[in-house]
Amino acid sequence: MKTSINTNNKFSVLVILLVVLLTTSCEDKIELLPEDLTVNEVVFSNGALALGAVTGIYNRAQQDDVLNGTLQFSSEWQADNVDFIGTFTTFGEIRDYATLAANTSIFGMWDDNYEVIGAANLVIDNVPLIEDVTFTAEQRSQAIAEARFLRALVYFNIATVFGQPLQVGAGENNLSVPLVTSSELGQELPRATLGEVYDFVESEFLAVIPDLAAGTRILANPGACRAFLARLYLYQERWDDAANFANDVINDSFYSLATDYTFYDSPDATEHIFTLLNDPVDGQDSGEGFSGLSNPVPEGRGDVPFSQNLLDAYAEEAGDLRFITQIGPGAEGADRIFTNKFPEGDNNSDDAPVIRVTEMYLTRAEANLRGNTSVGATPLDDINALRSRAGLSDLTSVDLGVILNERRKELAFEGQRRMDLLRNNLSLRRPGQVNEANSAPGMDKTIFPIPQTVRDLSPFLDQNPGY
Repeated sequence: MKTSINTNNKFSVLVILLVVLLTTSCEDKIELLPEDLTVNEVVFSNGALALGAVTGIYNRAQQDDVLNGTLQFSSEWQADNVDFIGTFTTFGEIRDYATLAANTSIFGMWDDNYEVIGAANLVIDNVPLIEDVTFTAEQRSQAIAEARFLRALVYFNIATVFGQPLQVGAGENNLSVPLVTSSELGQELPRATLGEVYDFVESEFLAVIPDLAAGTRILANPGACRAFLARLYLYQERWDDAANFANDVINDSFYSLATDYTFYDSPDATEHIFTLLNDPVDGQDSGEGFSGLSNPVPEGRGDVPFSQNLLDAYAEEAGDLRFITQIGPGAEGADRIFTNKFPEGDNNSDDAPVIRVTEMYLTRAEANLRGNTSVGATPLDDINALRSRAGLSDLTSVDLGVILNERRKELAFEGQRRMDLLRNNLSLRRPGQVNEANSAPGMDKTIFPIPQTVRDLSPFLDQNPGY
């Protein structure tokens, strides 16, 4: 977060399935002690240090591979919204459906997300043991709840890319990711099923709601739990639950639709349910996140311009205010059209749009349509509310195709498109786009491999087909 933890002590601990866990030189990121230095006696010796460890989880979530853009953009260029024109061959493999199990970028995503999980597990396991009378019960509950929230969010995210979605193959029995829920060393945990991961995520978000503080957009909060549950229930096709939880968030007066589209880097904007604060010192960590990848050269890398297909989609209706653009040189040299949602390409300081209230209107609309209900509003009213803000005329009717198209235009470049297509049994690429056949639901390389480096250490982890 904005408040960095600056310490001369470097902390590290091994958590199963990681090769180098929590090894970073950045001074604002907590590292955990080697096992022989006794984590309990140092990091969790008092309440102040324990709260610093919680801040450290947020700092780890700021890594580009976690919540700050690399994972989100990788899913976007698998789909139809963006082109990848950069020089990273590992990213090009993902774009071309030619990913190898040895892809180092995918290993980075696995590794960095499990770093967050490992740091959260340490807080969850050790905070109850702290013998500090000044560390109140409320502070302890809040610290554990924030750690559980971030752990659940990370599991929810990585489950979408390392295994097939519910609508494909064996459904809830599809292999997903290992559920590491303890800081105990030496565990040999197989891949959990998607159903097991989703059950865990649901139970964690529900459990921590009473212990999280409301009135914040930049820390774990009850509204964010409900918003992610609404997204989870949409993915699970639990239409009533999705509509009701989205409606609960919409009816919370702390959130409301922004009047325009200047909210992206405004952490106090009512649009945000949960956003990660970034600044030039404490933020996106490598130039491979939202800001670095999406800005033209020389401010950014010029790697992820609009696809022609997305440009054509916006061109269907003139004056769409969601068409937030800038023009400049791409990585290949020629001018391209880029998003301007993340304009700080020179210092990688744009905030991460983790979840916002607009998504709740879209979720409520889709869930009501598919469940034949009208919780809170009709699907038509919700869609027209968003279109009005975008400067577009009202529609007289909506269907699923209309709602998915509105989701596409509202949430472009935010990492939602891939799952919106796969969970609706739609190919990730549109007719005429390269690799359309390889992008069909259920095809091997619509999901990522279990990294080979991880399987070398943990051969009991089954590999995904095609790798």
